[in-house]
Amino acid sequence: MLAGHADSQRMQGSGTSGAAVDLHGAKPMDPRMRDELYWNLKVRDAVVQHGRRRGLNIRAYTPPALTIANGNHPSTNWSVGKKHVGSGGYALEIHFDAYGRDGYGSGLIPAIRRHPSTIDESLAVSFGRYPLMFRGGLGAPKRGIGILEIGKLEGRLETRLRDPKTRQATLDAIARRVTDAILNGLPPAPPMEVSSPPDVDGNAPPEKDPRTSSEDG
Repeated sequence: MLAGHADSQRMQGSGTSGAAVDLHGAKPMDPRMRDELYWNLKVRDAVVQHGRRRGLNIRAYTPPALTIANGNHPSTNWSVGKKHVGSGGYALEIHFDAYGRDGYGSGLIPAIRRHPSTIDESLAVSFGRYPLMFRGGLGAPKRGIGILEIGKLEGRLETRLRDPKTRQATLDAIARRVTDAILNGLPPAPPMEVSSPPDVDGNAPPEKDPRTSSEDG
């Protein structure tokens, strides 16, 4: 699980500052970064926490620096996500979209480098779907990484995130929605094979294991 723009601060592609900062004069949540990255990190961590509680094999990755000029450096989101996908994992990068007319809203920007998965389909049902070749193909999808836009960083969503009284509940609600979609997109667990002792009728239907984990995200 990745936080969008975690390695591209103070350079082109830093993410949105959000309507509160740009339009209404609010202070950034963290002066080292755009507000989008601040919330990307918070949502990413909440999804990992919720997912682990519910049995998902999921972890977060944070690049070693906020600014890495070379997008192909081995420690960037793109490089680590690409390697993870290449080893059979599932990589998802959390984003918030630009406010106003520059943004499109929530939705999954699917990976281009691999075939759509059932997790992709489930996330698209829950959040909406962007075109496969959105903006000609973005850097993360070209490397097999899906981008999940949570919503525009404006209005009620941004207000509830910024308000300390509603922040945690809002993060939890987003994390549950993402986790629900991932779990719903997992293939059913195969039935557990049960061997009966010699003196027991072997015609009873086998028990089934509950779903407990996904590919790493």
